[in-house]
Amino acid sequence: MNKEPESSVRTGPTKYFFLFFGFVFAALGFVGIVVPGLPTTVFMIMAASCFAKSSPRFERWILGLPVVGAMVRDYRSGLGMPRKAKVIAITMMVVATTSSIVFAMNQTGLRFVVAALGVVGVWYVGIRVPTREKVISKREVENPN
Repeated sequence: MNKEPESSVRTGPTKYFFLFFGFVFAALGFVGIVVPGLPTTVFMIMAASCFAKSSPRFERWILGLPVVGAMVRDYRSGLGMPRKAKVIAITMMVVATTSSIVFAMNQTGLRFVVAALGVVGVWYVGIRVPTREKVISKREVENPN
């Protein structure tokens, strides 16, 4: 009894829900290319995930994008982010958070919230997201072929 692999593409209203949010995340990702402090790759990863559940065609489109597509594929395969990209991302988060706190806000509570979110972002990218070079060297040690 050979069973076809179950498709992850949804049907009905759920399909359109994921399709809608796929486009929202893709748009935010494209805005992140030009707006400092707004991430690009994270939104493209979320867009690809939504498209995987709604439209294989748009998922292929995200995965085929010149720079971002490679980063999404690396993330999916467990490689994480290159060290240089992590340093740039963390630097941009620190600059954007600090600038927001110093120049754009005059409410202490709001400053605290922005600072806390900045710390969470730096922690997540710095600690939770794997560093590509470390993952590759670890794989080479575990599987020397």
